Amino acid sequence: MNKQKIKAKLILEDGSEFAGYSFGYEGNTNGEVVFNTGMVGYPETMTDPSYRGQILVFTFPLIGNYGIPSKEMENGLLKNFESDSIHCRAIIVSDYSSEYSHWSAEKSLSEWMIEEKIPGIYGIDTRMLTRKLRNKGTMLGKIIIDEKSNIDFVDPNKTNLVGEVSVKDVVEYKSGKQKIILVDCGTKNNIIRAFLGRDITVIRVPYDYDFTKIEANGIVISNGPGDPKLNTKTIEHAKIAMQNNKPILGICLGAQILALATDADTYKLKYGHRGHNQPCNELGTNRCYITSQNHGYAVNSKTIKEDWREWFVNDNDGTNEGIIHISKPFFASQFHPEASPGPDDSEFIFDMFVRALK
Repeated sequence: MNKQKIKAKLILEDGSEFAGYSFGYEGNTNGEVVFNTGMVGYPETMTDPSYRGQILVFTFPLIGNYGIPSKEMENGLLKNFESDSIHCRAIIVSDYSSEYSHWSAEKSLSEWMIEEKIPGIYGIDTRMLTRKLRNKGTMLGKIIIDEKSNIDFVDPNKTNLVGEVSVKDVVEYKSGKQKIILVDCGTKNNIIRAFLGRDITVIRVPYDYDFTKIEANGIVISNGPGDPKLNTKTIEHAKIAMQNNKPILGICLGAQILALATDADTYKLKYGHRGHNQPCNELGTNRCYITSQNHGYAVNSKTIKEDWREWFVNDNDGTNEGIIHISKPFFASQFHPEASPGPDDSEFIFDMFVRALK
């Protein structure tokens, strides 16, 4: 016998409503409504800490058909996920597949979401919703499943999201003799895997930790959620670190933090870039990379200082996708070279950074 459908609805801050049915955890929630254009990789996407505080709309119409893999550990990290838990507030899909099939699947997407208390809605027109978000920009929203209890709109970008997702203590992942500091602003596990696979020991520190006093061969500032300007301590530590001329790599939010540390500026994008099919041109070459992305803010290319240059630009809208110092080993990529999910075409950025280590 089919389970009775539970009605649910999404309400946007402009008053528009989208009616559908509940799956996953049956509870109300709120957040910033954003869309992701990826076709696969929902376990990795949902566990990406950069989605903290957001209600995630999948534009691909069928979600859940290959289930959720086991929580297998490797090098002290969950092998099949990008962090230890789901970080988005909820997900919205056109069609949820309750029946799944994959050799590595351990449970359904809905079962996993119930365990982690993450609501979901299916049966709404996600194309219409995505067009609205593209035209008007990302909006605050709330999901109502229980009509008896009310919930307000809340802007997660005004809170310390990075503080919620960063580690609380220093963690070391041992590999080779060379060491890098990973400033955890909400890092994805595959960034750590990328360096361990290159025989580099990773010292993972909290986002507000004074990493300038740790001896290491280089520094990586990770991805993460929210407004980069709220991370004042991380920005200040990055300024000090650049005075030592050790290699520094910024990824996503880390790229924005590195730019802010040079007194460049950042701004909020209308609807952001989320998915693993974003084309980026490497300036000075004829090369275009298909990249994995998840960000709602960007560096204002007009404010980049004279000793830096634009490295990549987005081929869709011309926004900045990376900066590089003209003489020092400082690199910043707005997209995710570690992918997961998505193509690994741009992993060469890790190799460039590793070659710069001394």
